[in-house]
Amino acid sequence: MSEMRVVGVLAVDDAAQQTASDANRHPVVLLQETTGKRCLQIWIGLAEAEAIALEQQGRLPERPLTHVLIADVVSALGRTLERIEITEVRGGTFYADLVFDRGLRVSARPSDSIAIALHVDVPIHATEAVLVEAGVLVDDDESETASGEEGESSSGVPDEEEVDRFRAFLDNISPEDFGRGS
Repeated sequence: MSEMRVVGVLAVDDAAQQTASDANRHPVVLLQETTGKRCLQIWIGLAEAEAIALEQQGRLPERPLTHVLIADVVSALGRTLERIEITEVRGGTFYADLVFDRGLRVSARPSDSIAIALHVDVPIHATEAVLVEAGVLVDDDESETASGEEGESSSGVPDEEEVDRFRAFLDNISPEDFGRGS
C-alpha cells in the first residue's frame, strides 16, 4: 500500500475523438506516490472535479457540497475516517474504500473519496495491485523542482511548475495507457 498525494485536476482530451474541443475534454485527478515515482490518472465527473479543486484551493461554497455533508454526518455519528484506499481497477474503472475507525470499510467512488479525504485531511492510499495495473512511472528528473522540493509549495498545494510538468506528461499519453480505452 502506497500513500498518494493529489497533484491536481486537469482536463484531458479524449483520444477517441478526432477533433479537439472543450466538449471532448474530460476531467482527471492526478495522484502521485508521496515516496515513489508512480502516478495514477483517474477519470472523474465534473462535479467531483470541482469539489476536489475547491478543496485544494481551500474554498468551499456557503452550502455544503456532498463530500462535506458526508464528513459532517460521519463526525456527528461519532466515527472517524482514518484513510481512503484505492483498492482495485476493473475494466478501466477504479474502486475505493473509506476506512473508518474500528475497521469499518465502505465502498465509494475514488473521486468522492478523494474529495472527502482532502476535506478531513486524511491520507490517500493505493494498493500495489492498482499501482502495478494502472500506475505510470514519472522520471525523477521531471518531478523535482529547483528548490529541491517535490513540487509542493509551503502551503502543501502543488506549484504551477509541477502542474505544467504533468500537463506535458499528459500530452504524451492516451486513455488506453490507463486501461480506460478499448
